[in-house]
Amino acid sequence: MKPITVFGPDFPFAYDDWITHPAGLGTLPPSAHGARVAIIGAGAAGIIAGYELMKLGLRPILFESGQFGGRLRSQPFEGAQDVIAELGGMRFPVSSTGFYHYVNLLGIESKPFPNPLTSAAGSTVIDLLGQTYYAQTLKDLPPLFQEVATAYDAALEDGANFSALKQAIRDRDSPRIKEIWNPLVAAWDERTFYDFVTSSKAFQKLSFHHREVFGQVGFGTGGWDSDFPNSMLEILRVNVTECDDHQRYIVGGVEQVPRKLWHHAPDAVTYWPVGTSLSTLNDGATRGAAKRIRRVNTDKIEVTDTWGRMEAFDAVLVTCQTHLLTTQIDTEEALFAQDLWMALDRTRYMQSAKTFVMVDRPFWKDKHPETGRDMMSMTLTDRITRGTYLFDNGPDKPSVICLSYAWMTDALKVLPLAAPQRVELALSALSKIYPDVNIRGHILGDPITISWEADQNFLGAFKGALPGHYRYNHRMFGHFVQRDMPLSERGIFIAGDGVSWTPAWVEGAVQTSLNAVAGIIAHFGGTTSADNPSPLDAYETDGPIRLSG
Repeated sequence: MKPITVFGPDFPFAYDDWITHPAGLGTLPPSAHGARVAIIGAGAAGIIAGYELMKLGLRPILFESGQFGGRLRSQPFEGAQDVIAELGGMRFPVSSTGFYHYVNLLGIESKPFPNPLTSAAGSTVIDLLGQTYYAQTLKDLPPLFQEVATAYDAALEDGANFSALKQAIRDRDSPRIKEIWNPLVAAWDERTFYDFVTSSKAFQKLSFHHREVFGQVGFGTGGWDSDFPNSMLEILRVNVTECDDHQRYIVGGVEQVPRKLWHHAPDAVTYWPVGTSLSTLNDGATRGAAKRIRRVNTDKIEVTDTWGRMEAFDAVLVTCQTHLLTTQIDTEEALFAQDLWMALDRTRYMQSAKTFVMVDRPFWKDKHPETGRDMMSMTLTDRITRGTYLFDNGPDKPSVICLSYAWMTDALKVLPLAAPQRVELALSALSKIYPDVNIRGHILGDPITISWEADQNFLGAFKGALPGHYRYNHRMFGHFVQRDMPLSERGIFIAGDGVSWTPAWVEGAVQTSLNAVAGIIAHFGGTTSADNPSPLDAYETDGPIRLSG
């Protein structure tokens, strides 16, 4: 059976084929070689776009306001070797084939992520309404959970022609994808995920408690209630492209991907000498934060960094979160159309908080003397911790527990609290689930925590489109198509998972960065091979449906 990939559904374009085709991404005229492109943000989108533009003969100059890697942030625990906390992206579905192209290019290892009810987790504990259930597979849970799983499958099938849509994605059958997906866009853009669940025939046959379970812990795979207010389209995209299935983690930390790509010298590069890397083109370090963007003439856009250094560029790519264009960066208003400003500024970001501790060993694999079960398991609960994940670094080696991974209201509950207070809250909650386990006695060093909404460079973890936001997303995603724009708006591009149709997943950052590359090729008068058409070439025929109004 063909694999599911993030092929659409809004824009079914084979990004993985485009970046691996022997014809390359395109060709620039010699007059463009060495032209300077400012890239604001050294996360996945910025680094990948910079890498591909460098290969074409351009000179990407990167600006970074905070930590290199963006939300691919792997923080090591002090005093330990290769023991890290994944503060941003930590699980990467195999359907993210664009992302894994770069992972494989760099020779980076990945392993199955210890999600609930997977063999990688070993065992899972569901703690709900004070009742605790131990399981290794869904079949080990009471019928209630299986009823919830069956109901959601039925709701997807009945409300979204789910199996047929997945098959069309497997087959990369763009006309069939459009035939199924486009009516769903019109039907569900202005309706919530919760509406989809409660209005489905499958859930209407069940009790409120079934919906409550679905919100709190799913069917043993993770709670969905943080997404209940979102547009149903956000959830459908995740489900149908299997972003929530078959996930892996990056051994040694995902931040390796942007850092190694920064130093990687490609085998084939135009204009630049052999051995050229993004690092060498940037004299070994990124610029500081971008503080102002303005056009200085028809062909140049000036970027000023935090130290007042002003430089003129032939093009600019903005990959930071869109809200920073009105809160952190003095951006000339005429650079973007007013309807795009509406989309950039009104896009809604979700909150997220994580708290990690390092422990002396993976003690959770010890067996309980009475039950014979694992002493502790991957845990889903309605308590304040919500999700607790266990990362085994090997027998008798320091390992990691993500004590709490929470979103939205649960994340806001701990926002004012320092790391030690967050740990105490988590340990208190987990002690009610595991009264015989002394987690505290295994903790080493200092905890690590993050609240993405408290970081001025992010102001939230990732986009969560509300009902009615499809048009906003369309404006942002399609901005790389600039041939019909006024000259005053050309030459500045946007990318990042918040610009994509799949927020919170790195594949969205990859795909929008490649859109920007296609747009920048056209901006410099470049061409693409007829054997390897670009996203720009395909957009007119396969681009997202345009809603009226």
